[in-house]
Order: sequence, then structure tokens, then C-alpha cells
Amino acid sequence: MDRSHLAWPFFDERHRSLANHLDDWAAANLHHGDGDVDAQCRALVRQLGEAGLLRHAVAGIAHGGAADAIDTRSICLLRETLAWHHGLADFAFAMQGLGSGAISLHGTPAQQERYLPRVARGEAIAAFALSEPNAGSDVAAMACAARDDGDAYVVDGEKTWISNGGIADVYVLFARTGEAPGARGVSAFIVDAGTPGFEIAERIEVVAPHPLARLRFSGCRIPKTQLLGAPGQGFKIAMQTLDIFRTSVAAAALGFARRALHEGLQRARSREMFGQRLADFQLAQAKLAQMATTVDGAALLTYRAAWERDQGRNVTRAAAMAKMAATEGAQQVIDAAVQLFGGEGVRRGQVVESLYREIRALRIYEGATEVQQLIIARELLKEGSV
Repeated sequence: MDRSHLAWPFFDERHRSLANHLDDWAAANLHHGDGDVDAQCRALVRQLGEAGLLRHAVAGIAHGGAADAIDTRSICLLRETLAWHHGLADFAFAMQGLGSGAISLHGTPAQQERYLPRVARGEAIAAFALSEPNAGSDVAAMACAARDDGDAYVVDGEKTWISNGGIADVYVLFARTGEAPGARGVSAFIVDAGTPGFEIAERIEVVAPHPLARLRFSGCRIPKTQLLGAPGQGFKIAMQTLDIFRTSVAAAALGFARRALHEGLQRARSREMFGQRLADFQLAQAKLAQMATTVDGAALLTYRAAWERDQGRNVTRAAAMAKMAATEGAQQVIDAAVQLFGGEGVRRGQVVESLYREIRALRIYEGATEVQQLIIARELLKEGSV
């Protein structure tokens, strides 16, 4: 894997050391397998936990984290490298962070002690339950409701497109509690798998297989000790959690794109046609040049956003730009790599064929490209933002 960007001033020596260690570890330990995706994902979470890598997805040294605050650059380097080697490993790592992020940010000491060490060790799988059938990007349209009932909340409703749904041990759930209209009347809860009234209504299969489900809550009683933050703070908690990990989606896309460029270069150098190498044709050279430029542009935007967040700056616009540019750019780079492979590029089992399936969802989840465009424009139109 090309590591030349580690020389950029965005990184400290600890980041370079982490990236190089992770690249070696991933090459030695991550192997693509067939069969049950749930079992593969569970095994990957255990591997990542045993290797100490999940510590970076959890905040608080006292709770098993690598530091007291999540370091965005570390998260991005981890996701970029894991995505280069193994798409499902990147997914497993990312969901441990996203699924437990709200607990890291707003959990009580008791909640953090109960859940975070197990997540960091890979002994408990986490999930983030926000989306609904009619409330994806429009969180204010949330219908899943939690009714105050003495020492508990009673939850009724559904969530869908929930990653790790069906295999998670703990879910951070967002439900309407009605303190105010729209997004201001949403609260966050920690729900253990197996809680009465909570069931997996449907397992969902997608183009790049990973655990995904629709959840159903029917009179599900959640003790008030499982409330995250204050009532009505759920939307704020969800957005803060997504802000941490949105830049890392760009990093995952960057990892996929780098791998596609690597595969495309290998193909161009080795493929003989019409008495010369594919790399000798100017059209192929132009394609490779565009791919490389797209990758570097995405990397600069991604690590700018990560660095700014680690400096405590507001990265709403920078993170949206990074996610949009990296995911859209990766789709273009991977498509170009498939084209360089010709018919072999769509053969099941080829790396570029797998990358083609892996990248598509990244342009949708954690804020579709169109949502990122709206965010960027809104920030630009604010007085003094340019």
C-alpha cells in the first residue's frame, strides 16, 4: 500500500507508526473468506479487538480506549488501511465506533463502564439505530416513539437499514419522546439485544454483503437508567456521533480507491495487447493519471478535515466536502479500474469487482452525496464562511 501521504504535515509520528503497524498486521491477518457473513463479521470484531485496534474507536483510557478522546486521524488511517485490505474488516471496525460513539460522548460513568470496555476488546458488537422506513436523511420525520412510563420508557416503532442488525449485542436507539416538535423531541437510549419487545423483523441483503436488518419495537420497556444524555437531546447526540465518523467514511472510500488504483496499475503493466503493454497506450495513461489525481485530491480533503477536527475546529463543511469528494471520486476510480481489466473486471472474485460492489453504499450512508451538497452550500451561504 502506498504510504507516501504519511509524510504530510497532517500527521504526527504516532500516526505514521500506527499506519505502518496496521498495514503489516492486515496483510498478515486479514483473509477473504466465503460463507456466513454474520460469522465472518463476528470473527473480524474479535480479531480487531484482540489486536488492540478497536481501542481507537472508543473514548476513555479508563474504559479501554486508546486515549481520552477519539483521534479522528487515527480513525481515518485505520479505516483507509482496512478498506484497502478487506472491506468487511473496515465495516466491522467502523460500526464498533459508530455504534458506541454516543456512549463515549454522553454515557454516564456507569454506562461507559458497562459497555465500552467490551466494545474495545471485541467482546460486544455495537449498532447505531437511527434510520427508519420514512426517516433516513430527514431525521425530523422519525416515527419510532418512546413513551414515559414511570421508571421506564415504552418504545413502539421500527428502524431499518441498521448495520450490525441481527448480530449486535447493544444498540444505541433514537426515538421520539416529544419534548418539542421535530428533531428537538428525540431522545437516545441504550438497548441490549434480547430485551423483551425488541425483535429483528427482517434481515436485509445488499450488493456488498454485511449484517443489516430492520428492527421492530413493540411495547419494549427500556429502564430510564438506559437513557443517554437528557430527554430531547437525541438529535444532538446523533449528529455529534456522526460528526466524528463522517470523515472516516471518506477515509474508507479513499482506501477502496487506492486499492483500485494499485490493481489498475498492475493490470496496465502486465496486460499484453496489440504487441505492447496496456500501459503503453495513451488512453490508458490518461485514465491512470485521472485516477491518481482523484485519489490525491480525496486524500487531501479527508486528512484536512480529520486534522481540523483534532484541533477542535468546526468541520461541518470540511467533513461534508471530504465525504462527497472521496466517495464520488472512489466510484469513478474503481469504475476506471474495472474498465482497465475489461471482461476480467466483472468476474466474481476479482478485487476490482469486489471494490465495485463495496463502494456504492458509501455514497448513501451517513448522509447521501446530495445531503452533503446541501450542507456545503448552507455553510458557504453563512456570512463570513468564505
